[in-house]
Amino acid sequence: MQLEGWFLWFILFWVVFLVVMMGIGGFFMFRKFLKKLPKDDGKSVMDWEEYYVNESRHLWGEEEKALLEDLVSPVPELFRDVARHKIAGKIGELAIKEKVPRITEELVIRGYIQATPKRDHKFLRKKLFENKIDIAPYEHLF
Repeated sequence: MQLEGWFLWFILFWVVFLVVMMGIGGFFMFRKFLKKLPKDDGKSVMDWEEYYVNESRHLWGEEEKALLEDLVSPVPELFRDVARHKIAGKIGELAIKEKVPRITEELVIRGYIQATPKRDHKFLRKKLFENKIDIAPYEHLF
């Protein structure tokens, strides 16, 4: 039996589609695997992130949690939890290293800028502008 006509194109499309989808999934799984590999200190990037979130949990106020939630709202729903956790980890890291008594709006904004990839700074600036937050003091972080 030879494949011809529309069925041939359907099979070819399906093969290409599956290969592309598995490649995309594999790429994200490989990135997660790399983040889980231990560094020189014996902890991975994700271990440190979790440590900082847990150690700074008691420093968060309701206003700061609401601000963080508002700042991550432009992130697609599928990735929002991961983004929120990464940003909270960076904010926690800053809070612990600076030994602050509680997390402030200024600390949330600094941590948010530092945790956000450079390619997303355009969206970050737009969100801060929408919230009427002056970015002049944070310009050096961009």
